[in-house]
Amino acid sequence: MGHEGIGARVARKEDRRFITGEGNYTDDIPIKHAHHAVFVRSPHPHARIRGIDTAKAAAAPGVVGVLTGAQLADDKVGNLICGWMIHSTDGTPMKMGAWAPLAHDVVRFVGNAVAVVVAETKNQARDAAELVEVDYQELPAVVDVAAAQAAGAPQIHPEAPNNTIYHWAIGDQAAVDAAFSRAAHVVDLDLINNRLVPNAIEPRAATAVYDRAEGHLTLHTTSQNPHVTRLVLSAFVGLAPEHKLRVVAPDVGGGFGSKIFIYPEETVCLWASRRLGVAVRWTADRTESFMTDAHGRDHFTRAEMAFDAAHKIVGLRVKTIANLGSYMSTFSSSVPTYLYATLLSGQYDIPAIHAQVDAVYTNTTPVDAYRGAGRPEATYVLERLMEIAAKRFGLDPAELRRKNFITSFPHQTPVIMNYDTGDYGASLDAALAAARYADFPKRRAEAKARGKLRGIGLSCYIEACGIAPSQAVGSLGAGVGLWESAEVRVNPVGSIEILTGCHSHGQGHETTFAQLVAERFGLPIDNVSVVHGDTDKVQFGMGTYGSRSGAVGMTAISKALDRVEAKAKKIAAHLMEASEGDVELKNGEFSVVGTDKKIAFGNVALAAYTAHNLPAGTEPGLKEGAFYDPLNFTFPAGAYVCEVEIEPKTGEVKIVQFTASDDFGVLINPMIVEGQVHGGLAQGIGQALLEGCVYDKGSGQLLTATYMDYAMPRARDLVSFTVSTTETPCTTNPLGVKGCGEAGAIGSPPAVINAIANALGVERLDMPATPQRVWAAIQASRMPAAAE
Repeated sequence: MGHEGIGARVARKEDRRFITGEGNYTDDIPIKHAHHAVFVRSPHPHARIRGIDTAKAAAAPGVVGVLTGAQLADDKVGNLICGWMIHSTDGTPMKMGAWAPLAHDVVRFVGNAVAVVVAETKNQARDAAELVEVDYQELPAVVDVAAAQAAGAPQIHPEAPNNTIYHWAIGDQAAVDAAFSRAAHVVDLDLINNRLVPNAIEPRAATAVYDRAEGHLTLHTTSQNPHVTRLVLSAFVGLAPEHKLRVVAPDVGGGFGSKIFIYPEETVCLWASRRLGVAVRWTADRTESFMTDAHGRDHFTRAEMAFDAAHKIVGLRVKTIANLGSYMSTFSSSVPTYLYATLLSGQYDIPAIHAQVDAVYTNTTPVDAYRGAGRPEATYVLERLMEIAAKRFGLDPAELRRKNFITSFPHQTPVIMNYDTGDYGASLDAALAAARYADFPKRRAEAKARGKLRGIGLSCYIEACGIAPSQAVGSLGAGVGLWESAEVRVNPVGSIEILTGCHSHGQGHETTFAQLVAERFGLPIDNVSVVHGDTDKVQFGMGTYGSRSGAVGMTAISKALDRVEAKAKKIAAHLMEASEGDVELKNGEFSVVGTDKKIAFGNVALAAYTAHNLPAGTEPGLKEGAFYDPLNFTFPAGAYVCEVEIEPKTGEVKIVQFTASDDFGVLINPMIVEGQVHGGLAQGIGQALLEGCVYDKGSGQLLTATYMDYAMPRARDLVSFTVSTTETPCTTNPLGVKGCGEAGAIGSPPAVINAIANALGVERLDMPATPQRVWAAIQASRMPAAAE
């Protein structure tokens, strides 16, 4: 057996079934006599429901039920919730408007579900849904984040005057004001962080089955955290007691945050199955996904950065309006507050920071965490300011950053975070060297000779992963703990099952978690199976998001492995008549140091279960569990360099080089890490150049509801990335890991926009930098076309 432990570039075990078409997704689950649900959705962004006539639909062929919000309310099914409480600066709690799974009085965005049709076939349900007649009284709507708080704006929820959910702040305003008053230079910028649609390759889906005899509900669903889904559906929505509700998240085709949340559709499917007495299946079509999957980003920000005469940062002032859409999604309140403003120090030693955030309602799809969740928005603010500051000061952007790097650890920022370790200069040096940064002027001159504009842009990011500890996040408003659980079961023949509360939907857990076992016990990874995603099999866990599975989930596994190893050593020592302290475990065998005595791991496991010869007082079996609550976040960081070439006649941008140097601490599987970085870079570049969710300000209609209108990055839009890593192991978990899943999406957008701005010689350029927008910037700057 070759090396398969920590650091090995092992091919992903799970890919065997995925690349052969044997994946088992929610829509693949065979359910006997399953019926199909189709939702009736509002065509209006804001309207009062005066009545719903379901008679024609109910009489249509194959229909077994047409259900509305009134019936849902009659059955006392509760509203959806936001699970993170934020208080405004005046101490008042956030203004959470009611979100019924089926609207029965007012609809607040295009796509808001008002009824569901359940029929024997999907086509029958679709046809019948067309027969449902809803009488709407249209109301004025607002979709623009900047206009939501304006005088006279339509009131979306009665609970939230001026559509303001909270007015929140962090940092020392007096210290920041003082820093600005004595500053030698102030750089300011207005920024828009564009709204995005997650676009996981597998759309959301749910299959609900009610066992009338047992009063038990089972939900198969596309969830990143099935245990939290069960908790919310049981404790808050009130569909069933937890022991009468099983939630299974099988193979899930990507999530990017959008599958963390509890949505109306799975809630309604469970309720409809119980009410109608049939199994109910629903899978979103792609336009439904565009309209109803939680969107991401959508910030309007005014930022100012103060410098002293030596160009050291002395203060940062940020004011952000965050669009949370029509309702508060499960964790939406935390994204523009504790996941955003707490990262506004970035990699820089900034002595004074103050941020204000207003979260507002608009008549748009709810907004929540999307890959990076607050960290990309914070990085974009900082890195755009740093690039503009360097331009105004006439300094090399790399050297301005280096001048302001944090160099001593641990480092306490003014906005809560305490960085345990890092070496930001090492990442920057690696990125600059790989990008041949010093030779860029030659490449720019060569491009100019060909009639092209060439630019280079930097981005130095930091993120916080593995949100913790639970006591701390609880004090900040989190409704759940953010620990993780694990159970290690050693079977009598020595194979191992890892049961984890994390969920894998593209991260490669079935491989990396097995590698941890291989490292510890010297067993082949094919002897290890990973069980996740089923609340009836796995003890309570918190799921996968925020790049937490390595730092938190694997540490829980490591703790359970410690306990398994301790018991197994005790048994092995007894069998070999040796002192427990003299026994070591290597390469799948226990041996006595200094002797030729040894016994295979599988034989020790068998002895544990036959229980014929165990040490006195030792229980049979070999199975241990553990919970792990982190002491702190982990703080991955890195430096990115993007180089672009622009055709000035059309504004078309071509990325010609992209270099990434990341510090993720200890790498479990470098190949999987590289894949995660590549995927994140593709998404970040997509935001910077192509993607943008657009609502018509007049009608409130979603204009980008198909792939004809919403541009996704394709292979031709990207370049072969140059990626590398530096390593400063995390000091707050025993594995030294930090998290890597979101980094690419965090650091890449400002690098791309900085490169384009550098090519054009401009400061302000909003995402996405489409050819039209870039061409307009060229004209506005009155730059002579390079080809002329």
